[in-house]
Amino acid sequence: MTLIGYARVSTDEQDTAAQQDALRAQGCSVIFEDKASGASKERPSLARALDRVGKGDTLLVVRIDRLARSLAHLLEIVETLRAKGAYFRSINDPIDTSSAQGMLMTQMLGAFAEFERALIRERTRAGLKAAVARGAQPGNPRMRARDPVAIDDIRYSLKQRHLNELLDGRHRWLPTVERLRPHLPWALVLRQVRAISPPVRSFSERTLVKACRTMVQAGYADPAILEAAPRLPPDTRVARLVADRLNSHPNASLREIAAWLSRDLREPTPRGGLTWSPEGVRRVIGQAQALRLIDG
Repeated sequence: MTLIGYARVSTDEQDTAAQQDALRAQGCSVIFEDKASGASKERPSLARALDRVGKGDTLLVVRIDRLARSLAHLLEIVETLRAKGAYFRSINDPIDTSSAQGMLMTQMLGAFAEFERALIRERTRAGLKAAVARGAQPGNPRMRARDPVAIDDIRYSLKQRHLNELLDGRHRWLPTVERLRPHLPWALVLRQVRAISPPVRSFSERTLVKACRTMVQAGYADPAILEAAPRLPPDTRVARLVADRLNSHPNASLREIAAWLSRDLREPTPRGGLTWSPEGVRRVIGQAQALRLIDG
């Protein structure tokens, strides 16, 4: 179990020396650092830190304002780490997700974040209603005039916002896609992505393909994931799903895989039932081994 440190200073600050000293004093042997404003979404070293963290590791910061640009961003990072079996701790804040008390604090922060979003939505609606009552015309005047430059600016802004949203959460769903594509068709990959717990983005098959194309174009994903998948014999589909589960979770028991097929994937049994048995999983594993789909 490794302590991985993250430090950040804004563009008008000097260096991260004080933060690095505090992180090393806690036992961090690896420290990533960014120089960016608190609101900036461009945090390449944070992305590398999240990639580096593995199961049982802890991401450590001096204060939470060094890590997240908002409360929602902090909670997203915590969920990303939890999905990897990792933890988050702040030296000077009462947050340590490896403890029950720390998780309670994180859940309370989640409730406050949702309350804050609700207030913002309410104030926005009230402000627009009052402006319309005063005779104002909400929206961009250049857009109402169909200014081509304004339209291009809006399109570029929306494209960049979509990319940033994908980058923020890619650590939870993109590894699954890269592991399965192009060996499995998109429909099966989507089922695997939807089975991730806690749930990730609400993808459809079309939006998942579009998101992956965006990641490839931006240089964050292997272009191979967009290649055409081979045509699969219908009777090998479950074998391929179970083989991937065993390859990515080698210690999974027959009972755990049966629960995953039944509850998470909702995959029907060969006889059309809804509940898989360990013995049924054993037969599927035998088929996967015969097809040489299981590593080792």
